[in-house]
Amino acid sequence: MTSNIMETLASRRLFLAVDLDGTFLGGSESERQLLYSFINAHRDDIALAFVTGRDIPFASSVPNLFSTPQPDLIIGDVGTSVVIAPGWEPHTALEHWIDSRWPGPERASEIMAARPDIELQTAFGGRRLSYFYRDRISADAAAREIEDAGYAALMSADLFFDVLPRGVDKGQTLLKLLAHEQLRPDRVLCAGDTLNDFSLFSTGLKGVAVANSEPDLKDALQTFDNVYMATREGAGGILEAIDHFEFLSPGKA
Repeated sequence: MTSNIMETLASRRLFLAVDLDGTFLGGSESERQLLYSFINAHRDDIALAFVTGRDIPFASSVPNLFSTPQPDLIIGDVGTSVVIAPGWEPHTALEHWIDSRWPGPERASEIMAARPDIELQTAFGGRRLSYFYRDRISADAAAREIEDAGYAALMSADLFFDVLPRGVDKGQTLLKLLAHEQLRPDRVLCAGDTLNDFSLFSTGLKGVAVANSEPDLKDALQTFDNVYMATREGAGGILEAIDHFEFLSPGKA
């Protein structure tokens, strides 16, 4: 069944891979509704993927909570979970790849437990550990220790600290998905607003950093020719980029 769904998505003119908080769920209510209506009106032409740091239970509930279009797939947990609509079945091949990269949580948990100023988040999934940090010097030291132990450390929004499998993140998981399913990279548009979206833009795929992106992300993207720097926040910035890259025409949106 997964194969049939992906074959259907392969025929769409635009593969829209969007972060949620601050991006697909960001911007004014009027611009969100404009984007969501545009997607619904062109659903035969648009494949929609949520690519988020949120866990699968939350991401899959977004259409009910925020009246968004239903995604066709979700890359959740900062790239460490991949599920397919409508039943949110795991994408077996990608899940096996992620499993092969994850050393397990034990050593990372020990390292982070020794840093009481970094707080474990109460809700997360996938093959990762997620924390809140407030002191950058301490977080940088923890990141070095985590990476020496064979993991990857990712900090974003001056708050979030994720321990990930080395070589697994939003961008690499999206590239694995495209390659496995033989989806055309030139039809992909990535959208994000924080440093945990940097890996999406590092893929070389077309991207948009919405206007409310964190300053560190904007600075990191200054030389990226594949990324459009939107003048509008959240959903409005996504509409700008669809028009800018001439995927489909959102009219005067």
